[in-house]
Amino acid sequence: MSLNFSGLELTDKTIVIVEDDVPSIRYYETLLQSSGAEVIKFRTGRDFVEFLNNKEAKVDLVIMDFLIPLINGIDCTRLFRKTRKNVPVIMITAYSSEQSKSDAFIAGCNEYILKPVYPENVYSLLEKYFKQEVHNSITYRS
Repeated sequence: MSLNFSGLELTDKTIVIVEDDVPSIRYYETLLQSSGAEVIKFRTGRDFVEFLNNKEAKVDLVIMDFLIPLINGIDCTRLFRKTRKNVPVIMITAYSSEQSKSDAFIAGCNEYILKPVYPENVYSLLEKYFKQEVHNSITYRS
């Protein structure tokens, strides 16, 4: 199945993937490669947090796993939210408990999606957050 990202202008976007599972990383990369977005990957929470110390680092959307080494996805999201309040964080995980879902939303996640996630779901989420951004920046002339 080939997704059409032509409706989204992602060439100026940076999407960060925080995931320790290599097949999952490759899956997200495959889905995103035709979008034109820059994709930055981290396999541990600590690497992601170190990246955040660079205040100039551009991040337009984060795909976050729940259980990642060294610093988990909940704590990564909490730390991320201290400086970046409006950037969407999408937690994609195999953990289906109500407690983990609640913890994710309390930490600041915008979405909590259970694996496996299908290509059309990823596309819909990108469209939701990036089309909303475009819509919010439209100016009207009288």
